[in-house]
Amino acid sequence: MKGDAAVAAISPADDDGHGTHTSSTAAGSLVSGANVLGNANGSAVGMAPLAHIAMYKVCDGDDCADSDILAAMDEAVLDGVDVLSLSLGSPSAPFYADAIAIGSFAAVEKGVFVSCAAGNSGPNASTLSNEAPWILTVGAGEMDRTVRSTVVMGDGGDSVFGESLYRPRNYVPVQWPLVYPGANGDPNAVLCGNLTGIDVRGKAVLCERGGGIARIAKGETVREAGGAAMILMNQKIDGYSTLADAHVLPASHISFADGLSVKAYINSSAAPTAAINFVGTLLGTPPAPVITTFSSRGPSLASPGILKPDIIGPGVNVLAAWPFPVGPPNAPVPAGPTFNIISGTSMSTPHLSGIAALLKSAHPDWSPAAVKSAMMTSATIVNTKGGLIKDETGGTADFFAVGSGQVDPSKADAPGLVYDMGTGDYVAYLCSALGYTEAQVRAIAGRPVDCSGYTKVTELDLNYPSFTVNTRQGGVVETMRTVTNVGEAKSSYGLVVAAPFGVKVTVEPRKLEFSSVGETKSFKVRFAIANASNWRFSGGFLQWASEKGVTVRSPIAVALYP
Repeated sequence: MKGDAAVAAISPADDDGHGTHTSSTAAGSLVSGANVLGNANGSAVGMAPLAHIAMYKVCDGDDCADSDILAAMDEAVLDGVDVLSLSLGSPSAPFYADAIAIGSFAAVEKGVFVSCAAGNSGPNASTLSNEAPWILTVGAGEMDRTVRSTVVMGDGGDSVFGESLYRPRNYVPVQWPLVYPGANGDPNAVLCGNLTGIDVRGKAVLCERGGGIARIAKGETVREAGGAAMILMNQKIDGYSTLADAHVLPASHISFADGLSVKAYINSSAAPTAAINFVGTLLGTPPAPVITTFSSRGPSLASPGILKPDIIGPGVNVLAAWPFPVGPPNAPVPAGPTFNIISGTSMSTPHLSGIAALLKSAHPDWSPAAVKSAMMTSATIVNTKGGLIKDETGGTADFFAVGSGQVDPSKADAPGLVYDMGTGDYVAYLCSALGYTEAQVRAIAGRPVDCSGYTKVTELDLNYPSFTVNTRQGGVVETMRTVTNVGEAKSSYGLVVAAPFGVKVTVEPRKLEFSSVGETKSFKVRFAIANASNWRFSGGFLQWASEKGVTVRSPIAVALYP
């Protein structure tokens, strides 16, 4: 009885806001005057506002039991959903030991599209969650919108740009004495985890990001110690990625490079001071998108021969619905609906889920793999300045960060060609490409499997919308792919290849001609790896382009091993 009572006491209501935020991003109705503490004011709407939403609560506090996740996924399929959006995950595991991989396989077999968060453990390599090829794995990029707070060092001195959501009512900028508690070398002081014995009263405090201490919690420590404001600087690994948070005191989150400038100013001045000016929301801040530091990266550990993440969507400073007011105790309380701005691959995932719902509505005959292919092959790798998408370092993002690129919903609606497949293809891949036992494959497929009845394939042989080649120097690898015409009945596509450095790519045939919708064509791709010793990874793309200007682009990632 005690256990039953404990279960009954768990409310199905959203008690932390995460589910409300992600659901409204996917399919929220149009709401005018949406803002967070006056920031990002405007009309808010989800990706598919006419879609119906079913929310399933699988987490109680920090506990998200596999049994609850699987039960919710099964229930959703029984309820007739068309798209499953999962903004949760766990560290990489073999698919037969991964609850989301197992549950999503069953969903895809029923025609349900599944998109999942890539994880927030970047920028280190091989930090992905939700890597199964039947899942759309979504990374996170920044938008061309910032909520700016400017740090002014000294009276009229140099300025650096940061971000913050919160500023007090009737705020007037003042020059506070500026202190860096980490100057004493104490790691707790560097991270503002503990400021005991350090005089920060009435001062602006420079804190460093990281250490497992939440960004807002650092500000709480500063406020409890009597500090007046916080300047939160990135650690080197975070680069230029900053976030707008609802801090508990005047604060600005700045980049690592700008943090070094602030440190240099403190060290060069006998009486350093700083003010924070809250500029507010700025639109069109270039370039966008930029891969944010937290977005998890490949290569995949569970299946290195499948390029992950698949795609990126907006995942930084996303405004969406929230079930209760946001901000410190003295923050203004909105009279209407409440919203919050938060960041994560949890936020990018529902963007893709909502777009998938639109595509499923427009093309009800498309399989989950076809919907996925449409989004991937039409994605863009170009930012708003016309250059390649960059990452948190300011350099060009690699395929293990950006996947196929940033989603382009309009182009995804008319992709021309799709790489289609079904769960039988995935079973063959599990049996031979990954070498799982029949018992392990059964755990995923949910039924007895005789692997001897399936064609032997490699990971590269899966009819996937991207190419990943893992081989030795001097190696030659071949594969076949098949595309289905979902565009105009009579159409032809010519080949464009940007071969990865050190790789010769040969495709036969070099032209695909179609006479009907639904017609399929196959082509062979041969990768010849140069015997070079000065590279380990190289990237390029294979693209089919129609005479009407439709492009079907697939990234090529080549990795050499000893």
